[in-house]
Amino acid sequence: MKPLSFLSKLMIFTIAVSTLPVLFIGTFSYLTSTREIQKNVNQSQIELISQINSNVERKLTTVNQTLNQVVNSTVLKKALQNPLTESDFKLYNDLRNEIRNMQSFDTKLEDVVLINLQQDWMVKNSGLYRMSEYKDRERLEQLIDTPNDTSWILTPSSWFYSEESADSAPCPYSISLIKKLPVSNLHKYGLALANIPACSLQDVMATESQTPNNVIVVNERGQILMHPDTSLIGRQLEETGWENTALLADEAQPSGQFQTYIGKTEYAVTYLRSQLNGWMYLSVTSIGSLTREAGKIGLFTFYICLLMLLLSIGLAWFGSRRMYSPIERLLNLIGRRKTDVRRGHADEFELIGEEYHRLFQSKSQLETEVRQHIRQVRAFSLIEAFQGRYTKRQLLEKLEQYGYQEQIHAWQTMAVFTLALDFTDDLAYAKKDLNLLLFAAQNIIEELLDPQSRFAPVIMDQTIVTLIGSPEQEPDAFRQAVYAWTEKLQHEIHQCLKLQSSIGLSLPFQDIPKLSIAYREGIEALKYRIKLGTGVIIQYENINSGKHVLNVNYPTHKESELLDAIKLAETEKAKEVNARLFNSLFSQELTPQEYQIPLTRLLNNLLVMMQEAGIALHQIRPSGGSLFEELLELHTKAEIEDWFWTTVIHPMSRIFNNRQNAQYQNISEKIIDLIQHEYDADLTLEACAARLHYNANYISSIFRKETGYSFSEYLTMYRFKMAKTWLRETEMPVKEIAAKLRYNNSQNFIRSFRKVEGMTPGQYRETAGPPSTRGVRESI
Repeated sequence: MKPLSFLSKLMIFTIAVSTLPVLFIGTFSYLTSTREIQKNVNQSQIELISQINSNVERKLTTVNQTLNQVVNSTVLKKALQNPLTESDFKLYNDLRNEIRNMQSFDTKLEDVVLINLQQDWMVKNSGLYRMSEYKDRERLEQLIDTPNDTSWILTPSSWFYSEESADSAPCPYSISLIKKLPVSNLHKYGLALANIPACSLQDVMATESQTPNNVIVVNERGQILMHPDTSLIGRQLEETGWENTALLADEAQPSGQFQTYIGKTEYAVTYLRSQLNGWMYLSVTSIGSLTREAGKIGLFTFYICLLMLLLSIGLAWFGSRRMYSPIERLLNLIGRRKTDVRRGHADEFELIGEEYHRLFQSKSQLETEVRQHIRQVRAFSLIEAFQGRYTKRQLLEKLEQYGYQEQIHAWQTMAVFTLALDFTDDLAYAKKDLNLLLFAAQNIIEELLDPQSRFAPVIMDQTIVTLIGSPEQEPDAFRQAVYAWTEKLQHEIHQCLKLQSSIGLSLPFQDIPKLSIAYREGIEALKYRIKLGTGVIIQYENINSGKHVLNVNYPTHKESELLDAIKLAETEKAKEVNARLFNSLFSQELTPQEYQIPLTRLLNNLLVMMQEAGIALHQIRPSGGSLFEELLELHTKAEIEDWFWTTVIHPMSRIFNNRQNAQYQNISEKIIDLIQHEYDADLTLEACAARLHYNANYISSIFRKETGYSFSEYLTMYRFKMAKTWLRETEMPVKEIAAKLRYNNSQNFIRSFRKVEGMTPGQYRETAGPPSTRGVRESI
């Protein structure tokens, strides 16, 4: 079977794309209309049952109010105190009149029953009875145990027709309003029951609505009070085949709609809970009846969609032909024809792709190599971090780049551990196998410890190093957990490699920038194998009295700024930088002996710069003597700062100033001075010539002859030198560096930098090491 051409595929695709929206719109319209019908039906049903509820509650409230009049009447209160014998005929007759006044056609009240358990009598429509002789006495007496003094319950009508024929009951069940008597006493020994036949509830609803045949009423116990099928009155709702009845038990939802199955038929149910007595009014509608109207809308939608489909197919065919024409022209440009597509069993884009594949092959190979070496790059970055070659910001950026941000935020306590393999003469391994064994031990560490609790282990100077952390804030608990893990690691290495291993543990710490300090502590602890032997776990807290190693944060950047100011003979700036440098040095909490370290380092770097500049010591120190000995005899910060300025820095600055004054006689040196001071301005050769009062062509030839570079080349080189300095020693954004160096946009700067340095500014910043401790600058 021949493959389809792109034109055929395009036609198929455009037809599909134009057809799918039509189908979607048609389906959406049909479903939307169905939902709207459902919504309108639900709304009408909720209004229906709300009217029914209002009508029924009005009738029930009337019954309740009339019964309240009876139970609070003087006649009933007097009757409750009498046994109602034949001699109490007048009292009985008055009581019957009170009952008779309650009964009316409007309320559908069938019977009112008064019961006095204390005087052993019951009064109802059919007469006066003795409770002790009444057939259903026990069931009626149990009504006294209802939880509320007033309640509506469903009762069998046969309870109230025991003395008559059971067939005389108008309905098998009655809805009874029960009130306990006497009303004003705490001790209840009587009942007043107003009975409404359950069958008459349908008539009560019909007075307000002409379509109550789909309405069901259940009480708070789930018993059916009203149903189109009267034989189901009195049964539990779930017994009639209902599903999802649990939704009705949620009292937090007084009304709503849901779908359920009754038997095997799906129905939509709208419900409303009465606030008067907790009855639930249910309107049940068949889903099938709801969708009949939607079917008519669906048929109309189908014809409209069919017409739109025919139009879409025609437009898709015409549009595909127009869209294919550029591809046909492209095939002609690369010397291919449609017959080449059929012969090669490929579509047009495969032919075009073959032509351009060679252009991207080298790029794909490079990306593959980068992916293969990503682990080595990460390991290199971690090694740099352990060695303290990143600033705090750079360290956090690197760790975030390699996916360690979550661990850093979660860890409350951290420690660095270092592991070394112990070689003895009786081992089966040779020293040449060390790298392979370290790699195996590295894999054991990665498998043994959860990656969420550690960094990736790296090999540094024949030692495996990693950082472990824990959310545990208690240092003692953390130490115990780490120690237990290191013992297990030693055991696994011995089992797998048949080698002893020693482990050095740093002090626990909480701040990630202390990573390099902890690494030095772990290495320092590991050195004690010399005394303790092999196969040991050494904790740094047992070596240095539990104190961290000394960490002198030497202000390298300020020192570099000071050296530059001295070489440029900027005396005022050198004095200001000198003050800031000493403030930085003495802001650290060190002992007097520890302060000697950074001070002697500063003096040494100043003397190194002086020697490299060809300045002899006697030029700044005619009297001779040791500067280091004199420095160590000083005792206060003010004395030391003043000594550095008057004895070393100011004399050196003066010598550089004298040299500059002599050198400025040379034109090239004057131009270089302008470049070094105004490299960040719009500096041109013509501007320099005007300021030096020379012809531009003349000073251009002189400058090239003496330096070997043109003015623009030298300016670019110096700007790149400053750019590298800023990239290496500051956190200034690349965009800001480009602006300072007078580039129109950062992309031009990045392209020029890559052309000269072979990498982008961002890559240079990532790979550049820390600034030189000697403060020596590149020279152009």
